Amino acid sequence: MLIIGIAGGTGSGKTTVVRKIIESLPAGEVVLLPQDSYYKDSSHVPVEERQNINFDHPDAFEWSLLSKHVMTLKEGKSIEQPTYSYLTCTRQPETIHIEPREVVIIEGILALCDKKLRNMMDLKIFVDADPDERLIRVIQRDVIERGRTAEAVMERYTRVLKPMHLQFIEPCKRYADLIVPEGGSNRVAIDILTMYIKKHLKN
Repeated sequence: MLIIGIAGGTGSGKTTVVRKIIESLPAGEVVLLPQDSYYKDSSHVPVEERQNINFDHPDAFEWSLLSKHVMTLKEGKSIEQPTYSYLTCTRQPETIHIEPREVVIIEGILALCDKKLRNMMDLKIFVDADPDERLIRVIQRDVIERGRTAEAVMERYTRVLKPMHLQFIEPCKRYADLIVPEGGSNRVAIDILTMYIKKHLKN
């Protein structure tokens, strides 16, 4: 089994990189574990306070569960992946049944942050992008997919996203085996990654 961690700032193109890698591989060979699915449940927090939750801080994630699930897959057993709602900021009752596969990809802003999880990875990737480009993508995504206003997104970017990126996300670069500039637009880097994974699958 090949365990790959893919990290990078919000709006850096991580999801596009992952999608292009999966599309380039044989169907059914890859399991994707989005780090977003492992946010701690905030149902105990009053509704009006949930918008103040810092989703870009390492403490927002249930690292122990994510590490446990990766280890379970590595042992050849299935898991029940949690699901999370950005609209209510709560973990949902539904889970996703995941069977072990030859390749496991852990994707998220802080996928390389936790030492225990990092030590399980065979390949660590950091997706890099220009801060202005990331901001534009964040505005487009949060307005369309998460029902937020552009003003609210800008305020959150200044108050939370930018300082958290500089404090926690950017420093994770030093753990990466490979840094992918320009995100999903970097066809050469994606081809290299795909070839590396295919070589592993052949072995």
